[in-house]
Amino acid sequence: MLPDRCQIALKEWAITVQALAEGEQILLLRKGGIHESGKDFRVVHPEFLLYPTYEHQREDLLKSGHQPALIRLLSDTPKSDSITFSHWARAEEIIEVEAQDKVDDLAPYHIWTDEYAQSRLRWKPMLPLSILLLRVYRMEKPVTAPYIKEYGGCTSWVDIIPRIDLGQLEPVLDDAEFRRQVDAIKGSLGLAVAAG
Repeated sequence: MLPDRCQIALKEWAITVQALAEGEQILLLRKGGIHESGKDFRVVHPEFLLYPTYEHQREDLLKSGHQPALIRLLSDTPKSDSITFSHWARAEEIIEVEAQDKVDDLAPYHIWTDEYAQSRLRWKPMLPLSILLLRVYRMEKPVTAPYIKEYGGCTSWVDIIPRIDLGQLEPVLDDAEFRRQVDAIKGSLGLAVAAG
């Protein structure tokens, strides 16, 4: 059963949210924001809105095929006094990796450069890198909420005021394609995949 409202949002680069929204990738790599409580990332909310952010995005951190999309996105950056939500996600699986070769094996499944993905692993080297496999849903219609200063800063999770009406949610990928991508990612990491 899918919800009809949500108040929790996960902040992520707008270009990554776009890739998730278009079904180009289903994974996120996370270790936490600079101001994260406890300084590490935890999936305390398995269902959330995708909150597109515009800070820290750079062309050189993206594979060349995705750089033009970032240029277009940055040329049309929305007003800073509001946030528009268009997609909701559920973390279907969370996988932790600690080895460089495992991060390298994920290269075909995301839009970032190898160097950027590797830097996520190297940051806070005592902590594993969390790989979130997300089932992403398109909201019935985009919803714009006012921005308040409490949403700022380098944190992952935000409580949105007021709750956002999701309407009828539609999966970005059908069940078969989502399962295919999950199995491909898990297979690349040497993990068991679903039977059948």
